[in-house]
Amino acid sequence: MENNSLLRTDKELAELYQRHADLVYRLCYLYLKHPVDAEDAVQSVFLKLIKSQMVFHDREHEKAWLTVTTRNYCKDVLKHWWRTRRVALDALPEVSSWNGDEPSGKVLARLLSLPEKYKTVLYLYYFEEYSVKEISEMLGRNESTIQTQLARGRKRLKIDLGGNCFEQ
Repeated sequence: MENNSLLRTDKELAELYQRHADLVYRLCYLYLKHPVDAEDAVQSVFLKLIKSQMVFHDREHEKAWLTVTTRNYCKDVLKHWWRTRRVALDALPEVSSWNGDEPSGKVLARLLSLPEKYKTVLYLYYFEEYSVKEISEMLGRNESTIQTQLARGRKRLKIDLGGNCFEQ
């Protein structure tokens, strides 16, 4: 393993997990819409990180890597044959169980009901505070596409909520 790797000791792994577990869980929940599935996905994403022996340039690089890896892992889970043959549970976690300034249950439910392309960009932009350029790089889409998806996603949320939501 390289000397400049952030993944050399159990302590460093634990610190990395503490820094990013909440982000990874929220992204997993955003895609999978079930707390247990999200917890399983978090474990799998961090195992993938440990096995990859990835060398990060800085903390933003590690956050971006985890975001993209989480998205890809969740998409793979959603495509799995088993997932299409089970009954989905629509129960949302209590908003109080999330840290920080999270949206109300109604906004969260509406965000989760949006198509993947809108909910992902809205989440990354508003809750993880990535710029349009950063989201574009992470998702491999043009900046103009991201801007269009943000605008359309805002419009859908506004209509669904019957008011002004995420207005700039």
